[in-house]
Amino acid sequence: MAPGFHAAVPGVARTPRLLPDPFMPAEIVIRRERPDQPEVRALLAALDGYLASLYPPEANHILDVDALLAPEVRFFVAREAGPGGRAVGTGAVRTSAGEPATGGAPYGEVKRMMVDPAQRGRGIGERLLRELEDALRDSGIALALLETGRDQAEAVRLYERCGYQLRAAFGGYPDNGLSAFYGKRL
Repeated sequence: MAPGFHAAVPGVARTPRLLPDPFMPAEIVIRRERPDQPEVRALLAALDGYLASLYPPEANHILDVDALLAPEVRFFVAREAGPGGRAVGTGAVRTSAGEPATGGAPYGEVKRMMVDPAQRGRGIGERLLRELEDALRDSGIALALLETGRDQAEAVRLYERCGYQLRAAFGGYPDNGLSAFYGKRL
């Protein structure tokens, strides 16, 4: 994909960005992909291991690969550019119907955000998050929500830097003191 263009989303027309994205290194591309590729599974397993080191199993609200293949989920991979580019990050959004915690508004939930620790500090997480938000906007969803762990300082900083604000629990998540809930109007 040429620098400055959005990743293609099947069945959704997008207007290309004519100017390069100053926040995304040109050598990284983000596109919608399947989560069941071996290299992507390895990234997700690394994320699962990290989360398991921080929280008890009942506090980890992880979508497994089968759940990431569901029609209401859009899954994206950040890769080094070029043939056979190595996967360096992932992110997904799952759309949900409105509920009392959202005032009845449908929403998209950010899930499975991760960037290879060796690749952090390059703006990849912010760019992944923008792609997820764009996918929600393209679907007519105006509210992005997420649940993250309170001990994930890097994730909390990313979400707050990108305009997410603390909010009440949603989606049936328990307010167990280990989670932090965030939302953003798109």
